[in-house]
Amino acid sequence: MPDTISFARGAPSPDLIPVEAVRKATVKALEEDWQKALSYGVGIGHPGLCAWIADRHGIAAEQVMTTNGSLEAGAMLFRHLLSPGDRVVVEQPSYDRTLLLLEQIGVEFVPVALEEDGIDVDAIEKALESGPIKLAHIIPNFHNPAGCTLSEEKRRRLVDLAAEHDFTIFEDDPYRELPFGEEPPPTMLSMDQADKVIHASSFSKTVSPGVRVGYLAGPAGQIAAMAKIANENYISPNMLAGSLVLELCQSGVLDENIAKVKVALEERRDALIAALEKNIPEARFVVPGGGYFLWADLAENRDTVALAQKAKDAGAPFIPGTDFMLDGGRQSLRFSFASVPSDQMDEGIARIAGCL
Repeated sequence: MPDTISFARGAPSPDLIPVEAVRKATVKALEEDWQKALSYGVGIGHPGLCAWIADRHGIAAEQVMTTNGSLEAGAMLFRHLLSPGDRVVVEQPSYDRTLLLLEQIGVEFVPVALEEDGIDVDAIEKALESGPIKLAHIIPNFHNPAGCTLSEEKRRRLVDLAAEHDFTIFEDDPYRELPFGEEPPPTMLSMDQADKVIHASSFSKTVSPGVRVGYLAGPAGQIAAMAKIANENYISPNMLAGSLVLELCQSGVLDENIAKVKVALEERRDALIAALEKNIPEARFVVPGGGYFLWADLAENRDTVALAQKAKDAGAPFIPGTDFMLDGGRQSLRFSFASVPSDQMDEGIARIAGCL
């Protein structure tokens, strides 16, 4: 029996990391691309990888810059666009590190609830009646932590609202490549005709977290401004990491790994659902159509903050809902199923059930 079965961290278990493929890609990058890989770059990062990403999205290469992970991309965007007191729409729940970054800037939060098909757009329209919004942070696909996916209708309404009311949509989309069934709706970036959408994603979920390669894609002028900031702050993102990721992309190994990982993640999601239905039947949740996470609501009298400490002591840690909410969330919790092999899922959930 494993000592710890952790549902806490949004990271794949080691068996999902393509270590041999990364090793081979690194060797090839050092053989064929060493002058770029081992040199200073510029703010956009590796130009070949920018071009590959642009082609993936059907946009121009000057609309893309790479970063040291997508969290850095978001932090850079926030510092570029936002000032203390700016009104920012945040989903509830939302990614805890994004909330922290925005809090550090001193923005005015406009919390908007999530529904089964993503953010409540009617509530955003109502919030606009109270004053201008500067930015809306949206995680459209297989949400972290909620697991839901934003419907195409809501995506189009959001893009229209951003154009009409002059605010930026930050489309934070690191899980898009990991659907378990049908493909997610088109990106809001692809719908944008008014230069109001900036899209971010990452290779952390499709290659490995340790490579620390993310990117921003959006209006060329905004990307150029942020690339200048990047160059002034750290010259360029990690060029060796960019080079090895480019090799994985061009060789087709990235898509092969995505196909493999999706199968494993879907098996883990299904095992988690079965374990919850067996051991914690009170749990209510949206079944995620991809990604890493499942958000569960327990009975109203439950306290998941206290439960989290007991579960940690029992060797099955998770993150309580309060970490992802500006207010509330005490009866909710987030499970990461990416980090738990299917054959350990029932034991892990049984440990948590034993703490209720």
